[in-house]
Amino acid sequence: MKRTSLLRSDAFQSLLASLLCVVLGLLVGYLALLVINSRGATEAIITILKNFMTYSRPSAQMKYLGNTLVKTAPLLMCSLSVLFAYKVGLFNIGAAGQYVLGAGACLYCALGPKLPWIVCLLAAVAAGALAGAASGALKAYRNVNEVISCIMLNWIGLYCVNMLLSTVKEPTSPYTLQLAAENPGALLPSLGLGALFNDNQYVTIAIPLAVLSAAAVWILLEKTKTGYELKATGCSKEAAKYSGMREKKNLIMAMAISGALAGLGAALLYLSGFEQWQVTQSSVPAMGFNGIAAAFLGGLSPIGSVLSSYFIQHITNGGAYVDKTMYSSQISDFISALIIYFCGFVMFFKQTMNRGLDRREEKKGGKRA
Repeated sequence: MKRTSLLRSDAFQSLLASLLCVVLGLLVGYLALLVINSRGATEAIITILKNFMTYSRPSAQMKYLGNTLVKTAPLLMCSLSVLFAYKVGLFNIGAAGQYVLGAGACLYCALGPKLPWIVCLLAAVAAGALAGAASGALKAYRNVNEVISCIMLNWIGLYCVNMLLSTVKEPTSPYTLQLAAENPGALLPSLGLGALFNDNQYVTIAIPLAVLSAAAVWILLEKTKTGYELKATGCSKEAAKYSGMREKKNLIMAMAISGALAGLGAALLYLSGFEQWQVTQSSVPAMGFNGIAAAFLGGLSPIGSVLSSYFIQHITNGGAYVDKTMYSSQISDFISALIIYFCGFVMFFKQTMNRGLDRREEKKGGKRA
């Protein structure tokens, strides 16, 4: 009975389905590598999986592990943004745009009026929250599908941020000014964490903040009255209204929180000084969309999102070490995309498992009779 109850557990089924998605994605990716160039396929897939372990010296391994974690933090926040909205019955495809607005707000505050990091961080959170609340308000008062409004806001946000950050860019390049040179006070503090990764200057409090955010999302959704009301509103607005809940307020609040998480993710990356914004880019950064994959690969669980976000970023960074004379530098993105594609079958895998368990129990019941 214990074994059957474990197999029936939603958490266990989600974990098993996610692992199956990863294995299938890697397998199909390996087959693609064989088709492209069979001589280097095995070495390439191993290199992608090894990532920073490609280096022989432990000091180099720790440094580049730090770089992977720096990029994992914003991906985790985008994952939490998508997860939070989905848990309350909404699909926040606008996490990408909210991430963009968060990046614009924190970088402008840092490079324009040269404000301290905490103000820049809060500005990013506020910008993301306002974008999310706008979609939530359209949903609550005019029943506009949040997917449509979010997609529109993604592009509006991108071009607004490009125009805004054009005022703080380098004179001879399309990139924003370097944060470390212009306003060191806007950089997130390290608190000694960089020393753990071979003095990696980009490792900051962003990493523990992202993990704490995952814990906070879990507590809010599972252990509070507000979380219960948000989920109830997501399940049925009419039932929530009948029960005395403020369904419109809850929809707006849910999207605002979701947007705030994505905006915070942008601040955790750009206030580390790891990247500069390119004001000529014409496509929305992939970080927000990758958050959708991380959320579903993690089984829509905050803890699962921590693990899936790291895994996706791990293999993405691992692609940088693949032999470029044999394969394109985007090969790791291709394998990530395959894993993301197979995530669409998570529900199918779980239903298949449950049907198999049902048949097994029926057979046992027939024998006992």
